[in-house]
Amino acid sequence: MSESINTTEVAIIGGGVIGLSIARALAQRCVRDVLIVERSSLGAEASSAAAGMLAPQAEADAADDFFRLCCQSRDLYPAFAQSLQEETGIDIELETSGTLYLALNEQDERELEQRYKWQAAAGLQVEKFSADSARLFEPCISRDVRGALRFPLDTQVENRRLISALATANESLGVQTLTGVSVDSVSIKRNRIACIETSRGSIACEKVVIAGGAWTSQVLNEALPNPRIEPVRGQMVSFDATPQIARHVIYSPRGYIVPRRDGRLLAGSTSEHAGFDKRVTAAGVQSIVASALEITPAIASLPLTSTWAGLRPRAADGLPVIGPCAEIAGVFYATGHYRNGILLTPITAELLASAIVDEDVSPPLQIFSPDRFQLVSTS
Repeated sequence: MSESINTTEVAIIGGGVIGLSIARALAQRCVRDVLIVERSSLGAEASSAAAGMLAPQAEADAADDFFRLCCQSRDLYPAFAQSLQEETGIDIELETSGTLYLALNEQDERELEQRYKWQAAAGLQVEKFSADSARLFEPCISRDVRGALRFPLDTQVENRRLISALATANESLGVQTLTGVSVDSVSIKRNRIACIETSRGSIACEKVVIAGGAWTSQVLNEALPNPRIEPVRGQMVSFDATPQIARHVIYSPRGYIVPRRDGRLLAGSTSEHAGFDKRVTAAGVQSIVASALEITPAIASLPLTSTWAGLRPRAADGLPVIGPCAEIAGVFYATGHYRNGILLTPITAELLASAIVDEDVSPPLQIFSPDRFQLVSTS
């Protein structure tokens, strides 16, 4: 795309899956002038580093507003995946085998029993298995397993194919992209967005979506709410498992493994406050491999083929930051998705596009509003 763009209707800061999906949703609603500005390449940061799990039930401890948002987004994925394939020909490999969550000691058993009770009482789809029954589903699991839960609706997607599909869809819809261009600040005049200041100059815009992931706080100024987004490093390991040793995503309270159609078996992950350092460490890999071996000893014979790390964007309260800024016209946030960026992609896109095009500030946008945070301090 041209690198001399100086005006746009909607500027989206960040070209991960969140920014890409919002751009697509806007273009589908006939917003003709949408520009994505990405500091690296599209999807190069947390979006490509993720494991692609769509597992709100496996990870939830209570049925709160965040859990409901996650479930709503997960349930959008079948139609989302189908529409992307129709638009682009790219299969994002949405799996429907479900997720298995293992108990390997007494504390795990108590945790799983508590999770089963509240989810069953809430009418959610969850199945409880004995150790022997769990092995009928997944013969590879450890002999130490004491029991398991199966969440049939918790699934996974190939997140790197999702990036490709969204990028291809946006190109066909006429969305413009600037990659390798950083946004230094957001300029506000008379309580309204005026422009974004980039490494290639100013770009005037009527609306801006701040979807910068772990780099969000670097573009905020004193006029804007500050969710204090910090990077949280997550390391990952990939094994060659051809043929696959597992059919389900398999969790324990300490880690998980994710089988992929191409023969890779992903294992993760760490949660480290290491600033913007994306290096893989021996301690991180050792921790991940130990958790994977606890799930299935069959890991021991698999070749370890790759390792990587990504930076998850975590807001100060650990919850996503989605919606318009009440004080500054034309400013919208879509950041702080932390460990759930892939999961929350379709619902974030729908909610933000409705807010931008139709001025529909739905209940989730009120709950996860950026206005719950104070303005950036000038001290």
